[in-house]
Amino acid sequence: MQAIIDQITATLRSAAERGQALHIQGGGSKAFYGHPRAESAESLDITPYQGIVNYEPTELVITARAGTRLSEIESILREHGQMLAFEPPHFASTATLGGCVAAGLSGPRRAAAGAVRDFVLGVRMLDGTGRDLHFGGQVMKNVAGYDVSRLVAGCMGTLGVLLEVSLKVLPLPAAEKTISLEMNAAQAIKQMNQWAGKPLPISATCHVDGQLYIRLSGAETAIHAAQTQLGGESRADDETFWQSLREQTHPFFKPAASLWRLSVKSTAPEYHLPGKQLLEWNGALRWLVCQHDTNNEDSDSAAHVIREAATAAGGHATLFRGQHHTTPVFHPLTPALLSLHRRLKQQFDPAGILNPGRLYPEF
Repeated sequence: MQAIIDQITATLRSAAERGQALHIQGGGSKAFYGHPRAESAESLDITPYQGIVNYEPTELVITARAGTRLSEIESILREHGQMLAFEPPHFASTATLGGCVAAGLSGPRRAAAGAVRDFVLGVRMLDGTGRDLHFGGQVMKNVAGYDVSRLVAGCMGTLGVLLEVSLKVLPLPAAEKTISLEMNAAQAIKQMNQWAGKPLPISATCHVDGQLYIRLSGAETAIHAAQTQLGGESRADDETFWQSLREQTHPFFKPAASLWRLSVKSTAPEYHLPGKQLLEWNGALRWLVCQHDTNNEDSDSAAHVIREAATAAGGHATLFRGQHHTTPVFHPLTPALLSLHRRLKQQFDPAGILNPGRLYPEF
């Protein structure tokens, strides 16, 4: 495997000297996410660098190479009764660990368990000059100072090429059950936030098409007690339902001309925006399907309305899928944050060769 690292390092150093942009490529399952790759960028394939480096079930830690498929990691964890608690979406069988961390996306369990970055204990990466860097470790107490290992979660490969990642894992729940209740969005937001403040074994929530779905995870006795308290009807296809949300195969996502992802305060009131909505994470994550005309003017107008609503609720909005045109994919940064991003980019990638424009057009 060292030969692969040496080859990647040589590619980075040569590209930095020539000012040649590089497009870091894994399984390609999230190629749609973010701004399109620069036309002049050369591909840098990371998938050959794969495999489990270390796995200690008793320590609840797994370290794997960036090109390792998520399906392989999750399969090994299941054999030991464990899981990636943030339920990363795959979107394709080719999804890799590096792409999972670089995209920083979490699934239905995020509100209860935490986000990708909360489970990243350490990383090994190559920066834009080819330096081999190590951050964090394999236990939480190893983290001192600024936690760079978590900084790379969601950076879309703009700060470095991930080589290895150490993740905290958790035991699988002893049992799970999903119940559904009929109510409108306003009622659902109120109920989800009330229940979130109580000692209930709720591991995921979703409101769509006038139904509130609640997943209960834990001991059988705790699940039974919670269902008695909450009411609702049990669903036989509970695992299939939550997977359809994680992988966006649920009918809600299929007709999207543009799919927006709004991250807001969970208590924010229902938005009356053009399009259909699906709520997750107790109301903190709101998906919006827009069927507006895809010409530039209409797209930009819709984006302005959506982002104003998200900002007013103390959050941000991302154009997750759909027509980009002149609409930025990610929520525009404030001048202070933009300056911070630029300084980080300068430190980790001074030649600006790593996935330029993928996260923000400015760098």
